[in-house]
Amino acid sequence: MVKLDDLLHDRRMTLTELAERVGLTLANLSILKTGKAKAIRFSTLAAICRELECQPGDLLAFDSKGS
Repeated sequence: MVKLDDLLHDRRMTLTELAERVGLTLANLSILKTGKAKAIRFSTLAAICRELECQPGDLLAFDSKGS
């Protein structure tokens, strides 16, 4: 489960702003946000965590009932 929406809301940041800060397309970040991404590069995860001032565990959670 990806908790990007919650982190963005808490930090009053838009998905567009985050995409610009980390150098990703809005489309790719949207795929991650909706949980449809099958993988994420460590460099991308690090960049997102840097900008949101969070740890990977704040962004990603294991859902044993998920796909």
